Amino acid sequence: MLPTRALLIALCLFGLMTAAEAAPTDCPRHYPGGVAPDITRPALAARVRELCFEGYAVLHSGVSRTALASAEHLTRRRIQRARQQQRDDAFHAEEELPEDERARLSDYARSGFDRGHMAPSGDMPTASAQAESFSLANMVPQSPGSNRCLWEGVESTVRELAMEEGEVWVLTGPIFEGQNLRRLNGRVLVPTSLYKAIYVPSRGVAGAYLAPNEPGLAWRAVSLDELQRIAGLDAFPALPAAMKARAQPLPEPRPSNVRGSCDNQPDAASNDRGAPPPRQRAEPSPQPAPEPSSWIEERPGLILAGAFAVLMVIALVRVLGRR
Repeated sequence: MLPTRALLIALCLFGLMTAAEAAPTDCPRHYPGGVAPDITRPALAARVRELCFEGYAVLHSGVSRTALASAEHLTRRRIQRARQQQRDDAFHAEEELPEDERARLSDYARSGFDRGHMAPSGDMPTASAQAESFSLANMVPQSPGSNRCLWEGVESTVRELAMEEGEVWVLTGPIFEGQNLRRLNGRVLVPTSLYKAIYVPSRGVAGAYLAPNEPGLAWRAVSLDELQRIAGLDAFPALPAAMKARAQPLPEPRPSNVRGSCDNQPDAASNDRGAPPPRQRAEPSPQPAPEPSSWIEERPGLILAGAFAVLMVIALVRVLGRR
């Protein structure tokens, strides 16, 4: 087991070093290997600008007037510091963008959509980083039923993963599918789905959450290769091809249901690699038996089963002792 793990880590490091020269960026510390995401769909590449902030980097589209990808490096220390911050909702237009490419507060007003963070404010370790996370360059129009329930659960689960594993690289953004896409105020494009790609160096694994931009708890886990086919973007170009090709099971999102935001939501979530497209309900499919490198360990169930077995043995000994 150890030689295989060591070989995998070595391959990852080799991939990071060789790919790091391929994609220059002004924000290398926010990307694995210092390599920015690669936009592989030409239609998405027009009027894209990279913006560097304290807690994240964003590839912003002047066509959709939204983030295309917000990148973060989450560490245990960062999450601990972020939990000490008090949220201050200071949404603002991004002055670093040309005026005709930036979203305005008025675009979202009375639209029925939330200003959905791609790099969440809850990930930000300082007051200044949190303030920057409220830039509209980091937003997409998001259904309240998604933003306040399932997606909040995805964000919280990824933070917990960073606490458990020490670090997680994250890339979050919208997906635009179809020909009849809606625009807020005739300007800001509304995504059909959202993704959150993650890379966990300690386990040498990567994958992505994919969910429709609508109320409900349906989601599915996809490989980075499948995400690229759907979203038109290579999330982590520095990672080895074999890692990007493999679909990993992801930790189940656990929404906190703040103020009943998850009440009356359509059907339960699914972690299904072979599910239909995101707008359809994902049906469960059999998962392989857990491996040592599984992201989720069913420890509570094993502990309960062991305790029950011990009690049964004690009871049997007492019965036999009375004979």
